[in-house]
Amino acid sequence: MMSKERGPLAVDESGHPSASDAELLAAHLAGDPDAFGEIYRRHRDRLWAVAMRTCGDREMAADAVQEAFIAAFRRAGSFRGESAVTTWLHRIVVNACLDRLRRTRPTAELPELDLADGRDEHSDVVTRMAVHAALQQLPEGQRLALVLVDMHGVSVAEAAQILDCAEGTIKSRCARGRSALAAILGGDTEGTNSPPRSS
Repeated sequence: MMSKERGPLAVDESGHPSASDAELLAAHLAGDPDAFGEIYRRHRDRLWAVAMRTCGDREMAADAVQEAFIAAFRRAGSFRGESAVTTWLHRIVVNACLDRLRRTRPTAELPELDLADGRDEHSDVVTRMAVHAALQQLPEGQRLALVLVDMHGVSVAEAAQILDCAEGTIKSRCARGRSALAAILGGDTEGTNSPPRSS
């Protein structure tokens, strides 16, 4: 695809910068006023989804994402390039979510969900609500591992970097979390009456 120059960053035919995330971050550090905005545009939706599933509360998720992007903007110089920019952003968002959850524990009532997608059939909506409610019953470590690996397709290796733990720990948390979810969603009395094992 042809690129044309517009200021310090090359852009593609759609008008979006064709630079990599790392190049955009470097341009931001060099003073380019548009570079970080492009990083935000590229990743906000996915990071919002991660925050929503982590927090289980729309307002808390929105605040966490806003706080995380502000932190990333200000601390861009701390990015050492040892991982992908997306991994770094995920880690900041997850940490912002956990900080908020620890400061203000959500109530037991089911959080508000965005069910505006008209393509969803009633059974799909009920299933999504059930899975969402079940996720909130899991220990924090299991919930985060499942959200990243199973729901957002993050590799085990990247999830380990985001959550700052070993790959084996991620695999173990995913396995235990899946088992606990199956018990909760399957109506297994033992699974619902006893809390899932924490990790």
